[in-house]
Amino acid sequence: MDESPVGPEELRRGRGGRGARTTLLVACALAVALSLLPRDAVAGQDPPSAAPDLAAAAWVLIDPRDGRRLAAHAPGEQRSIASTTKLMTAYLALEDLRLRERLTVPPYTPAPAESVVGLTEGEELTVRDLLLAMMLPSANDAAETVAVGVAGSEGDFVERMNRAAADLGLEDTRYSNPIGLDEIGNYSSAADLAALTTTLMNDGRFREIVDTPEADLKSGSVPRHVVSRNALLLADPSVDGVKTGHTLDAGYVLVSSARRRGVPLIAVVLGAAGESERDAESARLLDYGYSLYERRSPFEEGEELASADVRYEDDRLAIVPGRRLAVEARADQELTAALDAPGSVEGPIDKGEVLGRATVSLDGKVIGRVPLLAASAIGAPSFVDRIGGAPVLAAIVIGAIVILLLVVLALRRRSAGRRRGRSAEERMRSHNERTRRREGGES
Repeated sequence: MDESPVGPEELRRGRGGRGARTTLLVACALAVALSLLPRDAVAGQDPPSAAPDLAAAAWVLIDPRDGRRLAAHAPGEQRSIASTTKLMTAYLALEDLRLRERLTVPPYTPAPAESVVGLTEGEELTVRDLLLAMMLPSANDAAETVAVGVAGSEGDFVERMNRAAADLGLEDTRYSNPIGLDEIGNYSSAADLAALTTTLMNDGRFREIVDTPEADLKSGSVPRHVVSRNALLLADPSVDGVKTGHTLDAGYVLVSSARRRGVPLIAVVLGAAGESERDAESARLLDYGYSLYERRSPFEEGEELASADVRYEDDRLAIVPGRRLAVEARADQELTAALDAPGSVEGPIDKGEVLGRATVSLDGKVIGRVPLLAASAIGAPSFVDRIGGAPVLAAIVIGAIVILLLVVLALRRRSAGRRRGRSAEERMRSHNERTRRREGGES
């Protein structure tokens, strides 16, 4: 079913996330580059005018970190999606089952052109091996085994698929089978597939499976070797998934994921004319998307971001970041640095001593932190510094001298007074003595 051209009748089968400190905000908003991203695109309404003009029926390119639509054509159009249907099948399997759990292969009779790995009824395989078979060569018999293993029957599983689509907000998605056969009521859109893939790529188990070029399946009754149909994954080291598909109604489809310079992007191409066209158009979308990103930093290493008062000194101490923190960012994204730095400091402080930190955010999401350092050394304050400097010391010395002089004068005056008091007493005693002598001589 998945990749080979077959007739529509063959595929239509009924399938039932140190001093007072002050917080400073340095907003380094990146200006919008109009040549790359027009105003309408920034508003999220229309794709950028510089996006490639693809021949596919519908396509979309998004940054899964913020959901920003970078380019699109008919992203909400409901279309047959072939084996990218299996993305929801994988989603429910990972929700309900353990990778080591074994499932029994149910009865399944494929059409002559369907993609299968030759599973036999009653055979047991691990969920991991079934997902590898389902996602790499797009084996329909593996998808059927997963569906029955999760819900007990294909019909019940399809009901689960539609409930999950509603819960995930996939408004343009409806399922009628877990495989992707052309069937009325089995459709999605480029935008919905991108959203579902964003959710799936947050699961490390899924990422590992779809990033696998080939694998050996050892859990069945016979060993099997499977190879990914995703030629873009095999050709481009930055591509890490996700799922191919093809039917007569859907045409050639590809949901691709890539990561370059730390930036993940998801591209969805629906209704391409051929496999090579599909892959080439997906590659063009990804290349265009990465052209919108440039390495930016809200500050340079050694740049003065703040300054602090230095106690006992007139000069201020410059505060600088310990390193440059750069991130790949689009022109419409806001890159900011919030500084937690002291308003005043006191020595001793060494050059390069950590005094705080800068928290860097992209569109409000923290992406890293950098220490804030003293740009120069500050010595320990001396005794003179601590008492207010040389003028204050001179005033204190002069004051002490004046006080000392006043004390000396006071002591001298007190001593002179005492001497005067003793002379008067002596004269009185001498007078009295002479008087007594005279009186004694008369008698």
